[in-house]
Amino acid sequence: MSHQQSSHEQQPDIELDAEVLEPIEAVEEVVSEVEAEAETGEVSIESLQQQLEAAQQQAAANLDKALRVQAEMENLKRRVQKDLDDERKYGLTKIAKELLSVVDSLELGIQAASSDLPEVVKLREGSELTVKQFEAVFGKFNIEAIDPTGQPFNPELHQAMVMQPSSTVEPGSVINTFQKGYVLNGRLLRPAMVVVAKAE
Repeated sequence: MSHQQSSHEQQPDIELDAEVLEPIEAVEEVVSEVEAEAETGEVSIESLQQQLEAAQQQAAANLDKALRVQAEMENLKRRVQKDLDDERKYGLTKIAKELLSVVDSLELGIQAASSDLPEVVKLREGSELTVKQFEAVFGKFNIEAIDPTGQPFNPELHQAMVMQPSSTVEPGSVINTFQKGYVLNGRLLRPAMVVVAKAE
């Protein structure tokens, strides 16, 4: 019994639910009964050893089950935490994509408003101010624009719309950006639509 107690005390402290704890307690009760019978001489030593071995095997099996349950709970906890982190970081994806089309329309309007008429100038200035406000809001939520003009083409962030010969930039570089791309916390919301240089 002393050997069993020493072995039991060396087990790591873990929190077990009632479902796992009940079989362990039942085994301990059987061991106690066997020890009591041994003291009164009602059972043989061989029978005691067999019952004790069976009880120890059951206890080991229940401990293994408890450790597996604990490991599964830890894995579940990590998965839930990851899902919560992803939701916190990327939960704005859908609404952010919708807002990008609004910014696109404002920027196209600014490009089209090239007249010097006072009304057009005021409209352009108002649109530019609105775009800046959008950019400030995007910055608060880690939404970053991708404007890769002059940079090497990156298929993970850019979408090539046209390949165009060029003598001024290296082949594979972005000559022009049709439409800016955006990332949210490092995850691509949409690729930048670009013109890519090719060898003449």
